[in-house]
Amino acid sequence: MSSSLPATARHIILRRRPVGVPQADCFALSETPMPQPGQGQMLVRMLVGSVDPAIRGFLDDRPSYMPPVAIGAPVNGMSLGQIVVSHHPDWPEGAFVRVFGTWSDHFVIGPGALGLEQVTPAPGVPLRAYMGALGPVGLTAWVGLFAVGAAKAGETVLISAAAGATGSTALQLAKAAGCRVVAMAGGAHKAQILRDLGADAVVDYRAVSDLGAALDAAAPGGIDVYFDNIGGPTLDLVLPRMREQGRIALCGMIAQYNDADHPYGVRNLWQMVVKRLTMRGFLTYDHADRLGEAQAMLDRLHHVGQLRPLENVHHGFERLPEAFIALMQGTTTGKTLVEIA
Repeated sequence: MSSSLPATARHIILRRRPVGVPQADCFALSETPMPQPGQGQMLVRMLVGSVDPAIRGFLDDRPSYMPPVAIGAPVNGMSLGQIVVSHHPDWPEGAFVRVFGTWSDHFVIGPGALGLEQVTPAPGVPLRAYMGALGPVGLTAWVGLFAVGAAKAGETVLISAAAGATGSTALQLAKAAGCRVVAMAGGAHKAQILRDLGADAVVDYRAVSDLGAALDAAAPGGIDVYFDNIGGPTLDLVLPRMREQGRIALCGMIAQYNDADHPYGVRNLWQMVVKRLTMRGFLTYDHADRLGEAQAMLDRLHHVGQLRPLENVHHGFERLPEAFIALMQGTTTGKTLVEIA
């Protein structure tokens, strides 16, 4: 496969750190000589790029669970690609892999790369699905609901940012598990998508004057599990509405990603004591021992039509920044993906 390699690799690099919502001039396209894998390494050609809110945190010069992207360096993100040169016997040329890589159309990894796993696409399933509902998005939704939130049939599950990638997948998983699902999103179009996906109640926060009252109406008996993608004032409103022994899975804090210098101070934490709540942040790959179980459920539900990937797809490597900016502006629904080929 190496005989057809181009002479250079393309990268989307960080040109300047964003202030607020990222702008196009925060990024630039660069080229370098094609990297060469060393002993035990593999060269991967990017086929599908995953565009996620968490990337925004990597662009600030502050500590996070990943080091900040350096100015002039490629942006970090999850990729699905194909091994085109391999110097490792366990990772053959031609294999499809998911991995936390860089916004580079070719990049070198070793067997210990974060999130590295081989993907075997099922017949008739688009490859991009394995970066969305059948990939990291689905695994994250499963871990938050079941490994962290311990959601059970008959319980009420509230999902914020439910029209997004992880939220829309968590909605469908919770329904398949027999939960009553309350889904939150902003705008009539997103609200209708959530109804179409099977939500039992939908709260359009842009259409209500009192969000707390709307949550009370949607979940009059309280909330057993809150799958939180937002944080901030919404988390504050939800805390008093949790049932005793409720669980809160902290998946994301998109309410502050574009303004991390001014985090919202949550005021209702006393409810953690009053209701004996459990609130836990999580990263998907901290639960590696459960991911086989998760993947099996995702594949099964997709096969029988109970898991419908919700996607918005861009085409072309150079459109990665554009897709990311649209995501951070809140204009997208579902999983934002960029097909490279």
